[in-house]
Amino acid sequence: MSNPPPASGALLPATPCYLNGEFTALKDAKISVMDRGFIFGDGVYEVVPVYAGALFRFAEHMKRLDRSLAELRIANPLTHAQWREVALRLVADYAASQHTSPEKIDQLVYIQITRGVALRDHVMPPNLSPTVFVMTNTLKPPTPEQRSQGVSCVTARDFRWTKAHIKSTSLLGAVFARQISADVGAAETVMFRDGFLSEAAACNVWVVKGGKVLGPPKDNLVLEGIRYGLIEEICRETGTGFELRPVSRKEVFDADELLLSSATKEILPITSLDGQPIGSGQPGPVYALLHAAYQRAKRAPTEQAA
Repeated sequence: MSNPPPASGALLPATPCYLNGEFTALKDAKISVMDRGFIFGDGVYEVVPVYAGALFRFAEHMKRLDRSLAELRIANPLTHAQWREVALRLVADYAASQHTSPEKIDQLVYIQITRGVALRDHVMPPNLSPTVFVMTNTLKPPTPEQRSQGVSCVTARDFRWTKAHIKSTSLLGAVFARQISADVGAAETVMFRDGFLSEAAACNVWVVKGGKVLGPPKDNLVLEGIRYGLIEEICRETGTGFELRPVSRKEVFDADELLLSSATKEILPITSLDGQPIGSGQPGPVYALLHAAYQRAKRAPTEQAA
């Protein structure tokens, strides 16, 4: 007689997490099978980098969380101060579980809120108690080789829905998009909608031409990454041109430099797209400027409650 398969929790680590008001271990956290996040992907999330124990641009993450929740008609179950308290508690607990201090391990705090538990019906049930889940893990930045040589990416048509500005847990479109690049060993999939740049599967994309940084406009077709504001600030402080406008596919391939930005990749150069070199085929001077400024910003992170 064969042995039964191990319980799913046995495959998960005992690292700390937070679920519906309780701090527990990830392997022990459980939700109802009728949670609308499980049934419909009816929820939103945020991912907050943590450098040397401090939450990076936390106020901006909270503002985006509020915007996503408002789109889903879900009231924020915690105040910004409460979210900060939960996050910092998990940051400390995770560091302790790794036998170190928060100042010595960079982390990513993952926040997820779903509409809650109800019998299956597409209509949004009113007055549900949202399911609140938070966990943290080690932040793994790009490798020195990726920094010095850049990464290769591929392109695809943006086949996702037209509410990309919501940071939704319904991520099947992003999963498909990212798999396109994974299947060929590329770092990301750069997507175009009707001939214009939108974003990558899990990153924003930036074009550099003539020393100026160009990005798609903030609208419903692009998730406004937290680095949108940070890159604009860096450009303003360094006297680098910055403009948000529709960017054509030709402009992307004709770019002097092409960049990815996200919580995990920070700012990373794309040096090859669909097998074609971008610019010189090497990371360029604007990338070097933005990367250096980003590292300075990390050393002076803010944690102010919004």
